[in-house]
Amino acid sequence: MKEDLPENDPMVKEVRRHRERRERWLREGEMSVGRRLAQIGVLGWIFVIPTLGGLFFGRWLDSRFDSGVFWSAPIMMIGLCIGGWTAWKWMNAR
Repeated sequence: MKEDLPENDPMVKEVRRHRERRERWLREGEMSVGRRLAQIGVLGWIFVIPTLGGLFFGRWLDSRFDSGVFWSAPIMMIGLCIGGWTAWKWMNAR
């Protein structure tokens, strides 16, 4: 007796995703070292750009309002969180 599994079952989705990845790996083969290094570089920039953007924006606000480092640290942390979230989404999309 075969039972139909629901389409929205997380286990079924994960098994399908694993099968698709394996089929893609069998079809395309192992990634080259250059491609892996490029992915690591992209991941670094995805993480660093929002952090530096937040730091520069915070420093600009601090110089504009003469507030020391009042804005620099929190806005840099917001940029860090955005960069981490973006990197996480990019890694899980692969």
